Amino acid sequence: MGFVNCILYMGILGIAAYPVGRLISKLDPDPDGYLFRSRAWELEGRIYEKLHIRNWQARIPDVSKYLGRWMPQKKLQIGFTAETVRTMIRETCTAEVIHNLLNIAGLYLLNLWSGIGGIVMYLIYVIFGNIPFILVQRYNRPRLKNLLTHLELKEAAVEVTMKK
Repeated sequence: MGFVNCILYMGILGIAAYPVGRLISKLDPDPDGYLFRSRAWELEGRIYEKLHIRNWQARIPDVSKYLGRWMPQKKLQIGFTAETVRTMIRETCTAEVIHNLLNIAGLYLLNLWSGIGGIVMYLIYVIFGNIPFILVQRYNRPRLKNLLTHLELKEAAVEVTMKK
């Protein structure tokens, strides 16, 4: 019964994550804030390349593919603007917060199934259900910030040119 309870609980967490994520997104998390800025050891996201993140990040499930009407897409489309990139950067913050909250809420799995079963379920949940998503956010955010800087410079140059 512990296994079934754990699976049901994980499903409930997955469903609850969407509205909570939309609420967090409305709070407009600061990508330069303490929680989201790159740490020195992350080397602006390059440390994750040692995990071959470029090879597997596109293979992990992306809820925005299914909820695209209600959730910003996670891939840049042709003709994207600086504002699109800003939105994506904020979404990386939201996703990181959600997956960290899911890791914490997942601790209840240990209560649903006492002993080794609950420990195994929790580890599977964290290792396969949340950590890869956190790593992708921490890898992509500095890259998106660099792209944003270049776009802002380009848009500013175009604006100056148009004023002449």
